[in-house]
Amino acid sequence: MIISASRRTDIPAFYSKWFMNRVRAGFCTVPNPFNPTQVSAVSLGPENVDVIVFWTKNARPMLEYCNELDRSGYRYYYQFTLNGYPGVLEPGMPPLDELIDTFRGLASIIGPNRVVWRYDPIVLSDLTPESYHAERFSEIAGKLAGSTTRVVISLLDMYRKVEQRLVRLEKAGAVRVTPILAPPRRLLATLASVAAEHGMEIVSCAEPFDLTDCGIGPGKCVDDDYIKAAFGIDVTHTKDPAQRRECGCVRSKDIGAFNTCVHGCAYCYANADLAAVQRRFRLHDPESPSLAGWHIPVET
Repeated sequence: MIISASRRTDIPAFYSKWFMNRVRAGFCTVPNPFNPTQVSAVSLGPENVDVIVFWTKNARPMLEYCNELDRSGYRYYYQFTLNGYPGVLEPGMPPLDELIDTFRGLASIIGPNRVVWRYDPIVLSDLTPESYHAERFSEIAGKLAGSTTRVVISLLDMYRKVEQRLVRLEKAGAVRVTPILAPPRRLLATLASVAAEHGMEIVSCAEPFDLTDCGIGPGKCVDDDYIKAAFGIDVTHTKDPAQRRECGCVRSKDIGAFNTCVHGCAYCYANADLAAVQRRFRLHDPESPSLAGWHIPVET
């Protein structure tokens, strides 16, 4: 079984203590996000976990636990997002240079082939036009050279809750975001060239567009081929039916919860209500079997 930790929230940044408590306990409980009364118990014993995929924008709280995970026999890798956007788009993020130091520190502990850089989503706005992305991507790529072998890009998806959030920011005069109706091919070709110069494979995430003419192939975040190369093991090759049609990820079990990520990014698809996020974060109990609330499994 592959554990996703987590598409729904940033476990390394905000819930690392909870995660390690659950690893030591050997299981966690996960309510169905669409039917909270349906609760599953998920084994986290190393004998039952093929790989853990961490998703984060700040892995620093997890650095102290790498050795413990390694000693316990866990295989894991990170999807680590670094955009360096203005504060109006990423209000809860530490300074970019601090995050780059964390990324490089993580790579020095577990290896560059186990830390994937995500530059996503690409948001085009009056504050972040194409020229901004070309310069920022090049800056970050230069500083991460040697600390990763892969970079993942995606274009902003305008989910309804994201659109509503961005409309409020535009009305407040904070930022004006341009919907991406067609891929900015010249920019993407530039990013591909920069990635290659710094020894990074570049792939896309769940894009409906064919970007191969830009030098960008379709990627998988939960990637059976990547796992085989990194750890020498075979895992499921079955596409995850819970993900979008364009998503190439193989099947995994997500142990996170929506409306729990405190970064507060304007483009976030996992948070619908900031007040709910703050409330759930305040009520979080690192001793609970569940990340949000306290749930006893009724379905295994």
